[in-house]
Amino acid sequence: MDIHETKTDVERVLILSVDTNEYDNEASVEEMKALVDTAGGEVEGVIVQKLDAVNPVSFIGSGKLAEAELFCSNRKIDLVICDGTLNAVQQRVLKEKLKTRVIDRTLLILDIFAAGAKTSEGKLQVELAQMKYFFANLTGLGEGYSRLGGGIGTRGPGESKLETDRRHFRRRIDALERQLSALDKRRTLQRERRRKDGFVTCAIVGYTNAGKSTLLNKLTDAGVLAEDKLFATLDPTARALKLPDGRTVMLVDTVGFLSRLPHLLIDAFKSTLEEAVSADLLLLLCDASDPGCEEKLETGRELLKELGAENKPVITVYNKCDIAESAYLMPVSRNSVKISAVTGVGLPLLLETIARNMPEQTAEINVVLPYKETALAAWLHEKAQVKSEAYEEDGVHVTAVVAKSALHRFVPFLVRE
Repeated sequence: MDIHETKTDVERVLILSVDTNEYDNEASVEEMKALVDTAGGEVEGVIVQKLDAVNPVSFIGSGKLAEAELFCSNRKIDLVICDGTLNAVQQRVLKEKLKTRVIDRTLLILDIFAAGAKTSEGKLQVELAQMKYFFANLTGLGEGYSRLGGGIGTRGPGESKLETDRRHFRRRIDALERQLSALDKRRTLQRERRRKDGFVTCAIVGYTNAGKSTLLNKLTDAGVLAEDKLFATLDPTARALKLPDGRTVMLVDTVGFLSRLPHLLIDAFKSTLEEAVSADLLLLLCDASDPGCEEKLETGRELLKELGAENKPVITVYNKCDIAESAYLMPVSRNSVKISAVTGVGLPLLLETIARNMPEQTAEINVVLPYKETALAAWLHEKAQVKSEAYEEDGVHVTAVVAKSALHRFVPFLVRE
């Protein structure tokens, strides 16, 4: 099954939101607008209703539902998106009342992921999340989901896949999970190889569109796609970064965070998010020009805790300080830095802060390398910090700081004091 996208005209979208005081509803609606824009839609209106709880049958109350019905008819709305998770009954009732397609927040995000997945692993992860979503809502979806056209919320498995029975869905989900498990084992081996080679890993994490890919490109010339839209990066990219003290760190770009990120997506992208969990050091990036900067930082911290990475060393990085108003330029503490990944402002201080927070996994050695072991000398220059080097009759005398995991390479050549 391949993830595919069908090109259509711009969708006219109405957003429905229920404010239950469980979270910042205004910020959530603004986030929904940004998600719709990223997906290629155009928001024509927003209807918000304050309720103690979401209506279990129609998501919103009868009065607001009538208002939405009139709005859809007058403004020729193509798609209604609910800022929440809909069950099959709510989807069917809303579609019948509003006479238009209806999706929820989860399916909107899945659509964006489907459009952004480029690697085979990314496509498999998106398809798995889509299949689980439709499997959970298979009973009661009705005719509305038996034929899907192109557009927001419909990229992915395709018409024939959505007409299959529950057993076929289960088989496909099992097959996808097996494929992703194999890829996860390969990624785990890659991480273990990095550790064996003495690399310390630093993961760039944070809210989507905070500038993570731009920062990776600026520091390492990685050439990663960096766009001003949500979830431009779905697949992790790792590049070596030389620090001012001569040590090397492996810098990893990761998928962006989002408030109320559905567990369905967290589970599907677990192997990608594990890059953050397995890292030795985290750069928690935020957009300093965003008034909701601190709230989004907290979202990042909560998700890291949920992933089991709350005890990792964290450097808080306030990006886009070149366009931030002074009111939103946060004070710098020992482990927080203000930068601009575009202009390069603050990057020298960031590199110094990374070096200061690197885990103590190195040791200083004095070795005499025979001239036939010039490859080891070259390795020291590339992967370690060489303090001194002298060419003598018996070989190359080197003093260097190396990763403890690489000490076994030099045991035969150590100078005993």
